[in-house]
Amino acid sequence: MQVEFFSACFKRSFRLALPLVLLLAGCGDKKPGKDISPPEAGYVVVKAQSVPLVLELAGRTSAYETSEVRPQVSGVIKARNFVEGAIVHAGETLYQIDPSLYRAAADQASANLANATATRAAAEAKASRYKPLAAMEAVSQQDYTDAAAAAKQASAAVAQNRALLEAANINLRFTKVPAPITGRIGRSLFTTGALVTAGQTSPLTTIQRLDPIFVDIQQSSADLLALRRSLASGGAVPSAATAHLQLEDGSQYPAAGKVQFSEAMVDPSTGTVTLRATFPNRDGLLLPGMYVRARLSQATAKNAILVPQQGLSRDPKGQATVMLVGADGKAISQLVTADRTIGDKWLVTAGLKPGDKVIVEGLQRIKRGMKIIAVPAGTEPRPRAAHPPQS
Repeated sequence: MQVEFFSACFKRSFRLALPLVLLLAGCGDKKPGKDISPPEAGYVVVKAQSVPLVLELAGRTSAYETSEVRPQVSGVIKARNFVEGAIVHAGETLYQIDPSLYRAAADQASANLANATATRAAAEAKASRYKPLAAMEAVSQQDYTDAAAAAKQASAAVAQNRALLEAANINLRFTKVPAPITGRIGRSLFTTGALVTAGQTSPLTTIQRLDPIFVDIQQSSADLLALRRSLASGGAVPSAATAHLQLEDGSQYPAAGKVQFSEAMVDPSTGTVTLRATFPNRDGLLLPGMYVRARLSQATAKNAILVPQQGLSRDPKGQATVMLVGADGKAISQLVTADRTIGDKWLVTAGLKPGDKVIVEGLQRIKRGMKIIAVPAGTEPRPRAAHPPQS
């Protein structure tokens, strides 16, 4: 009897306590402040556009013109007429070689020419007198022939001595060593009193024209081959050949240059092709032999798509992937082809189409297939809903 009484009481107490236990269990599942709504995903809408394919390549500067000054006659240097390191102009006398011997040779040649001229006059006069006499047979025909030949020989002697005089005057002029080009002259390797000879291997000095100045840029043959294939396929069009320089200290050179030409051969030791660009250098900031970084665009990609770098990641296989906003409001993963950056963006050449919404914000809270709230990138985040604590 007592057992039945206690059993009935226990069943009644269990039925009364069960709703309370379920209520408490339900309250325990909802932690205060926990947000169970879908995460926000900031996206950008990609579009097709023309993008210059900018390359950054190493290069070195070289003088636009270089001239090694050498003597063309032998002699002793009497004077040096320039300041080392200064700007000299074409035709300006740099060195004066002792002209004494060359002036004497010119005077002798001039005298010989005068003698030959007088001899020619006499020979021509004799031939003129003999001509009518030979016609009247007053003199023999042979005498007239000899007189005419002597006149022609005298005329040739005049021409010969005139040429010798011209050569002597040229040598006399060469005693003044001129600047062949306009530019900045270097140090003098010979001093006053030094003996120099015609055709010597050592230059007297060197002149370099530095405005404008050349920049020789090295590009790998593989990159050049890929560029030509892209141009041939129609995926890119040639760009304006404009280049910009970054100097050794990291500063930007203020003036832009132009690419003049590309070498028609590959350097077998480096596997590179040389591109030559010309830059203005009025202030003389660029000097020959300086190392620079050149930025230039050889082609412009058509219908290219740019994706912010934070929106692209790599999977364990190294493949580029992006997260897109799906039509059903879920995040989907998409493989793309991206092999280079343009500024702070990736250049995507395959895998995306204009109008796709690429997620660039909130990626750390998003997984593939997850329901998301898509908002334009840069939108202020909405306040997160919190459940009030329950007793």
